[in-house]
Amino acid sequence: MASPRWKIAIEKALSQYKQQNVMQVATLDTSSSLGTISRVRSQIFRDWLESPQNASLPLLLTSTDIRAPKVSQLTASSKAEVVWWIEGTAQQFRIIADIYTVPHPEHALHSHFLDVLAKSESGTGLALFINEDWEARRVALFKTMGAHMKASWCRPVPGSPLKGDPAAGKEKYEEAKRNWETALGNFALMIIDPIEVDFVDLSTSPDKRTLFTKKVSADDGVQWEETDLVP
Repeated sequence: MASPRWKIAIEKALSQYKQQNVMQVATLDTSSSLGTISRVRSQIFRDWLESPQNASLPLLLTSTDIRAPKVSQLTASSKAEVVWWIEGTAQQFRIIADIYTVPHPEHALHSHFLDVLAKSESGTGLALFINEDWEARRVALFKTMGAHMKASWCRPVPGSPLKGDPAAGKEKYEEAKRNWETALGNFALMIIDPIEVDFVDLSTSPDKRTLFTKKVSADDGVQWEETDLVP
């Protein structure tokens, strides 16, 4: 099966504007004193993962610190939304997806990922990679990071109170940059498995908006149903 049209649109946009690879990821935080609220952060799109068996179910890859609050939020519920505005082409992609984190094999959450992987259902992109060497892929992505980025995974827990003088910690930070094992231990791969994509294209006249909904059937397999919407 061919790649879905929404993926082709993203690839075309990125081929023109390679630096516009920052997307927003929203999760639900049920532990806030304010009640259940949405938490949104920017993340860098790293790569695609597409099975030669079925190109219609592409996965998007990004990364995170396994200690970040969003990890526990996604563990409680994998459903999340990604919003990606590509300024150069005036196009927006809102992607409802299941998002999974792949931590270090010795991390407590690794067994959770293995359980999710084993139970992945037909019609999901994840199920096509049930025999994937995910640790090798996690390490391979980590190796593509620059030294400064690797060092960021040696810092204290993201979002925790900043203690002491940041300038005084420069020497420790430089030492942390050389601490490969610590950084790799905190580095997690994030897998985005799309379910629905709302694509708004403001580059045309008139503007266009298309909703792509994944449909799974025993007869036809996986199809992305397209519905034209009011922009």
